[in-house]
Amino acid sequence: MPGNVQGQIVSFTPEGQAITDIPVDRLNSAPRDISCTTHCDEHHTAGLFPPNHTEPNFTFLAILGEGGFLELVIVGDSAKIMLGLRVGDKVSVKW
Repeated sequence: MPGNVQGQIVSFTPEGQAITDIPVDRLNSAPRDISCTTHCDEHHTAGLFPPNHTEPNFTFLAILGEGGFLELVIVGDSAKIMLGLRVGDKVSVKW
C-alpha cells in the first residue's frame, strides 16, 4: 500500500545532520529499498538507512535516527552546509 509521510526539519546536530519531526515508527511499513524516496527542497534520496550504514562519504541519505526521528545526512559532511538546509524546510517520505 502506498504511503506518504510529511514533516519538516526541526534542528541540526553539531555536525550538520538535519533532524526532522518524522518519528521513525511512522515509517515502519515503508520499504527500505529505492522504491521509498525522501524529498527536502529540491533534494531527494532513495531508501531508508540504519545509523550504522556503510554508504560512502558525500552520499545524501535518509537515516532512521537513533533518537527516534528521521535524519537527513551527507555522509562525512554537513547536510546543512552542503545542501543549504534550514529549520522549517518541508520533508516528505513517499513509497
